[in-house]
Amino acid sequence: MNNKRFRKVSMMTRAIFFMCLFVILPSSVSAQKDVDHNFEVARQLETFNAIYKNLDLMYVDTLDAEEVIGNGINAMLRSLDPYTEYYPASKKDDFKAMLTGKYAGIGALIRYHQRLKRVVIDEPYEGMPAAESGLKKGDVILQIDDTVMTDKPVGYVSEHLRGDAGTSFLLKVFRPSIGKELKFKITRRNIQLPEIPYYGLRPDGIGYINLTTFVGEPSKSMRRAFVDLKQRGAKSLILDLRGNGGGSLSECIDIVNLWVPKGITLVETRGKIARANSSYTTRLEPVDTIMPIVVLVNSETASASEITSGSIQDLDRGIIIGTRTYGKGLVQIPNIQLPYNGTLKLTSSKYYIPSGRCIQAINYRHAGGGYTERVPDSLTHVFHTLHGRVVRDGGGVTPDIEVKPDTLPNIAVYLDRLDSLEVMFDYVVDYISKHPRIAAPSEFHLTDADFAEFKQRVVDSGFSYDPVSEKRFEDLVKAAQFEGYYDDAKAEFDALKAKLKHNIANDIDRHRATLQQMLEQDILMAYYYQAGVVEAGLRSDNQYLEAVRLLNTPDEYKRLLSGEQ
Repeated sequence: MNNKRFRKVSMMTRAIFFMCLFVILPSSVSAQKDVDHNFEVARQLETFNAIYKNLDLMYVDTLDAEEVIGNGINAMLRSLDPYTEYYPASKKDDFKAMLTGKYAGIGALIRYHQRLKRVVIDEPYEGMPAAESGLKKGDVILQIDDTVMTDKPVGYVSEHLRGDAGTSFLLKVFRPSIGKELKFKITRRNIQLPEIPYYGLRPDGIGYINLTTFVGEPSKSMRRAFVDLKQRGAKSLILDLRGNGGGSLSECIDIVNLWVPKGITLVETRGKIARANSSYTTRLEPVDTIMPIVVLVNSETASASEITSGSIQDLDRGIIIGTRTYGKGLVQIPNIQLPYNGTLKLTSSKYYIPSGRCIQAINYRHAGGGYTERVPDSLTHVFHTLHGRVVRDGGGVTPDIEVKPDTLPNIAVYLDRLDSLEVMFDYVVDYISKHPRIAAPSEFHLTDADFAEFKQRVVDSGFSYDPVSEKRFEDLVKAAQFEGYYDDAKAEFDALKAKLKHNIANDIDRHRATLQQMLEQDILMAYYYQAGVVEAGLRSDNQYLEAVRLLNTPDEYKRLLSGEQ
């Protein structure tokens, strides 16, 4: 009896002992991992410190500590992800511009003119000091105060144009259209590009809003624009988020709140520490919860733009048209303060939109030096919208209707960006100088004579470019010669070569519609700024036109939202 009781107690003791092991061992392993991690951190920091001390003591040249150690810091951050960044005190203006979208300067794009080998004014912004002072596209920057700029790169000139708001300087330029040097006294101001460069009531009662950023306070501008469109009779809305790289999370919540009820959780963030975990819920009464909405997106629609478009899709509040978005599902803490007035912007969490999905497209792997891995479609997971439509995580927001944008022909890319003769740029500058006024954006077109003049300029300039078809043909010839087929097919190769022969005049005629549209947009920018370019571009925008078609077909719109095929 006693033996039986002893054996029973003994067995219970062993069972309790093993249960304790299962409880204790994981915490012991975890504690050991923490110790190992902390030791490794201390070892690596001590090694880094020792390396720099030896370099500083014995390296053949005197080291710039800010540059050398700064490069080490930036290399470390680059191994993590593109959004974790360090701003030393010397870059405080860059940090402020990143955070607010504002900087102090003249408000103009500048570019390097390859033929003149000078920096020139490319695009003065509406209502900014450059435009108000009378600077024009094509003005060659000669001097800023006493500093000559004729042999300086774009970055150097840009740095001198910027400065503290309220400070003034003397700018000397050469205007080719009149052959004279001009002087302008310009006072720098805080510059912020318009959050909504254009919105308007389009035919058939369709409102259109082009939103370019979520930096600053765009929700206020959006509310004003949307209310104005409703008062003017808008019955449906196209929200254009193409090219919008994102910004403030709270701003996009307030924008979506215009169309969805109060109290809806749109975003949850989840990270390693408690302060990175948050929920973001609509907090205001909406303006309109039933108006049909189409959102336009593309591969440059990112971050807060993806939260906006993804939330509208998940809640079945509207239809998404365009191409798959960028796929940034990461959230940053933007202003961690560091010693000596430095600042760290640090990726702290991932965000999850109403269906529960995270649309992050890239895994940033840090083992073995760091590399990136795009999430393949086969490894994404199925989620469902409010009405049961299938959506997936990873890889951005997939549009409900895919419409690819028109692609630029090779000759257009060369004329616009790669032409060392700058024929297109100079034609636009000359056209502007000859025409004090032009028609409204919705009506402006170059005449046949205008385009013929441009074409002749290109031909007379000796412009040439690298046509893709000719390169492919040469590769095919080499492959056929290598494999022994060329001699037997020489006649066919010669005939094809003749058809592919480079002819600039014919290529310009073949792609006239695209080239003329590019010229018209550059010209409109000088008279009507970004608003004019956006408005005119809608005439031939196939993604916008598909949105118009859908909104004018309400049965199809409703069927798409319900998930019916």
